[in-house]
Parts: sequence; C-alpha cells; structure tokens
Amino acid sequence: MEQTTAVRAVQGSFDELGRALRDVTFCVVDLETTGGSAAKGSMITEIGAVKVRGGEVLGEFQTLVNPQGQIPAFIAVLTGITDAMVAGAPRIDAALPAFLEFARGTVLVAHNAPFDIGFLKHFCAATGRPWPGFETLDTAVLARRVLHAGEVRNCKLGTLAAHFSASTTPTHRALDDARATVDVLHGLFERLGPVGVHTLEELGTFSSRVSPEQRRKRHLGDHLPDAPGVYVFRDARDRPLYIGTSKSLRTRVRGYFTSSETRTRMGEMVALAVRVEGIVCATPLEAQVRELRLIGLHKPPYNRRSRFPEKVSWVKVTREPWPRLSIVRQVIDDGADYLGPFGRRKAAESAVAALHEAFSIRQCAGRLPRAASRAACVLAEMRACLSPCDGTATADAYAIEVDRVRTSLLTDPSAVVEAVEAKMADLASQERYEDAGTHRDRLATFLGAAARTQRLSALTSRAEVVAARIGDRGTWEVHVVRHGRLAASGSIPGGVDVRAWVEELRAGAETVEDGPGPVPAASAAETELVLRWLELDGLRLVEIDGPWVCPVGGASRFLPRFDAAADARSSLVPFDEQQRSGGWRTEHRPRRAGAGAPPSRTA
Repeated sequence: MEQTTAVRAVQGSFDELGRALRDVTFCVVDLETTGGSAAKGSMITEIGAVKVRGGEVLGEFQTLVNPQGQIPAFIAVLTGITDAMVAGAPRIDAALPAFLEFARGTVLVAHNAPFDIGFLKHFCAATGRPWPGFETLDTAVLARRVLHAGEVRNCKLGTLAAHFSASTTPTHRALDDARATVDVLHGLFERLGPVGVHTLEELGTFSSRVSPEQRRKRHLGDHLPDAPGVYVFRDARDRPLYIGTSKSLRTRVRGYFTSSETRTRMGEMVALAVRVEGIVCATPLEAQVRELRLIGLHKPPYNRRSRFPEKVSWVKVTREPWPRLSIVRQVIDDGADYLGPFGRRKAAESAVAALHEAFSIRQCAGRLPRAASRAACVLAEMRACLSPCDGTATADAYAIEVDRVRTSLLTDPSAVVEAVEAKMADLASQERYEDAGTHRDRLATFLGAAARTQRLSALTSRAEVVAARIGDRGTWEVHVVRHGRLAASGSIPGGVDVRAWVEELRAGAETVEDGPGPVPAASAAETELVLRWLELDGLRLVEIDGPWVCPVGGASRFLPRFDAAADARSSLVPFDEQQRSGGWRTEHRPRRAGAGAPPSRTA
C-alpha cells in the first residue's frame, strides 16, 4: 500500500454559482475482482485510485486484497493477479477503511461507476461500515454525452484512452486503469470547457442535446440571486416568453442554459430570449402566487398551463320563477348558488348530468314565466322532470326540489350519491358495465367539484387569515390571506418583536374586497395554492376573522369511494390533463385528520 502525497482536506464554502471543476478534488478509482457481482460472491482483488485537483495529481493509492478464496484462472490470465500475489495482502475489512480515508472529501470517479462503486458499497455493508455518501461521476456516461456519434467506435476505457492519447495504457490492473481514467476525465473536461461547462453542477446535468448557442446565454442568469422568486424570460421587444418559479432563481435559470434542458419548446424559447427578469419573493408561496398572476396577465406563449384562468365554467342554480341548472362562464352578484370552477365545459356537463339523475328539476333552456303554458316534453313523460312548463308542478313542490339541489351543492350530496349509485347498480345487474362506468365518472366529477367549492368557500368567506410556518430555510414564513387571496407575505427576521412585525405586515397588506361566488377575490388556482399551504403540517394560525368551517356532511367524505376509479383514470390521463379538466382526484383527495380540513368544523 502506497500513498505518495498527503493532502489535508479543506471544507469549502457553498458557492451559489456552483463548484468550479478546477477546485474540486476527484478520486478516480478502479477495482479488480474475481467476478462480475459482489452479491453473487465475487470478491475484490485490487484497489487502485488517483486523487487529482486542477489537473494535478495529489496522491495515489494501490493495494492488493486477499479474496479469501481462489482466483478463477481466466481472471488471473486477464489481470495477471495470482493466488500467490494476494496471499499476504490485507483482507477487504482492512483495505477498505484505508481507501475510504484516502478518498474522504472527494468526488468519486470511475469508468462504468455502477460496477466499482457497487462493489465498494456492498463491502461497506458487509463489514458494518456506513457508506460515506460520495458524489460520483461516471466517465463512460459522460463520454456518451460529450463525444459525437461516430467519433469513437465505443466508450470502453481502452478506446477512450487511445482517443485522448492517455499517458497510461489500461492493463486490467487497478492503478494503471485509474491513471488512464484520469487522462480520459481531463480529456472530456477539455471538450466541455468551450461549450460553457465549468462547474460540477453543470457537469452532472450536461447533455449534448443542449445547443452551444443555448449554453452561451448562461450569463443571462448571472445577476439573479440565490433566493425564491419568479423569473421571466423576455424577447428583444421585452415581451414575456416564459414565466416560472423557483426556490433559487439563479440555479433554476442557469439550468436552462447548462443543464439537460432538452425540451424542444424550451430550446426555442431560450433562442429568442435576450433578458431574464427576476422577482425576488419573501416566500415560495408568494412566488407561486405571483407566477400564476403573471401568467394569467401576460399569457406568455411558452407557458402551457394557467394562461387562461378566466376560461372556466361554472354550474349555476339560476334565480328565476322556475330555477334550473345552467353552465355559465362568469360568477355574478345575483344571489345564485354556483358549483365549480371546471377547467372544461365537458366536466361541468358531467356534473349536471349527475344532478339531473337525482333531481327532477327542469332541463330545458330559457326562462319560464310563473304561469307557464307549454306542452310537456318527453322528460315529463319519463317522470324525470316535475314539468313546470305545462303547469303540472306546483311552485311549492318545485321549490322543495330546488332546495334539495342547493343542499347537495353546498352541504350534503347524499341524495346525488344514492341516486347515481342505485343507477350504477341497476346497470351492473344488466351487465352494462360501460354505462355504469359513465355514471360513476359523472358522480366522481360532481363530488370533486362540490368538495372543491366547499373548501374554497370556507376560506374565501373569511375576511382575514394570518398564519405562520417554519419554511425550508429555517425561518418563520407569515402570510396574510384575505377572502382567499394572498394579501401579504414575509419571513420574520431575527431579533425583532414578532407581534409588532406581524402587525406591520398586516397593516401593509393588500386591501381585498369580498364578492360573489366561491373565489370572489382571486383565481381558483391561487386560492388552492394558499389552501395547500394552510394545510401543511406545523402551521400556526396567528389571527383569523371568525370561524373557518366546512360542512360535516360535505362532499369530501364520499371521495374515498372513488379512489380505485380515479387511479384507473390517472393511469390513462396525464396529471396536468386531470388538473385542466377539473378532475377531482388531483386536488380534492381527503387528507389525514388535521391537515385536510379547516381548524374547526360544523354541521
């Protein structure tokens, strides 16, 4: 065992730009073994390693290892390591600690790293030693990313060593192969420098599919801080191209230029971008809310989601002599009850169909006068409508039916659940399973929308909620929410009067006026972001204006019945598509007690 140079490990400080490759200490390691799998009994026969930094060799490590068994003949021929050579060598339980000490504080590098590092991890576990958790780099994988097709016939170590004119030829001996891997590593680094890869972080996410032009624009993110916020890519006419959010603006934006960001649309966007604007936010929630608002305002062409928050549908119980269910685009202050919003009209139609299955209110369009005199339609003949159009229904009987509809929307959907499930059972008894599935999906859509409406209304009915929670950075994040809209955000600094600080935040918060419907002051997406934050573990309510309540018999209690159906749908429909369609499962699955409901509940 030999170590020619001793180096004292130095703990460097974190640099938000990344760790420059020239400053990183790499330990290039190679093993010789008796076979291909440690799990199947193969043993290590030799460990070789070279420690390098900034192109300079800092030290070398080499030791034979006694495998405590015979070396197969073909392995002995391949490596030149015989039983006699390893007879007096240390066993793995002695050799491994020495190597781990040599490699401490470095980034481990190997050619076909899963093989070498897999053996090392296996014998750490076998000898009762914890794996140190090294960062690792695979020169074989990196070569496939860096070298062009046809440049080399394969990415074997011998081929790459010859391609980069390595000073050491691989010989299937551990130290020689580690030395050759060092030269391959440096050769790859030389290829990466001109395309803008200078840090370990950039190296780990490098992809040759990111164009050189894309990488050359990485300076557009240099001015951004390591802080949460919103970033806006802008074109030559200062128009927003793409808006996103991150807990670290600098790291995320630089990723578009130097990481494996290979989405075609993002490549097009970066090619058009000439400037990146950063908006620092006090908390990640504020960043997410600002992102939603900016996307809805500017509708940037490269954002796919959240561009048209106004294009939603609502189911309305109309206010007229003979009320009905109507699908509308806007909530107005007319005293009507609303269900939604729905991302697609088709989802709203499914919810209406579920309601019509349970209640006999009219399905015809247009207003009816109090003294209607039309001919009855086929629905009346089928007893699916009370038929106010021909005077059959009395005003009192019809009003009772409408009240049942409102109850199902606002407090207790049991009547809808019972009616639709009875229909499903009848269809299933006739082996009409597809038709039963259609009714199941309609019911699930209705219940999801009702649960959503009830959750949103519970929060938006509160004039103010002030809450605090310890964030990812270890500071207390405080948010002021008014009628479901985020009105102010902040992180409590050290050494201040907390109560006075919170009162100052409240005093400077946005004034928010109440309005009609479940989301009077914000988009549904914003209020749901706020709700998800308010439902996190560890949240503390600081101030609240009145009780925050949900109906005990609300729609959420029925949702677990449809988990299997929702799982089946989610296996076919992308997550984003479920959100756009107003699907219930992605946003309304009941949560564990204390997390999925307001702090207090009432009947």
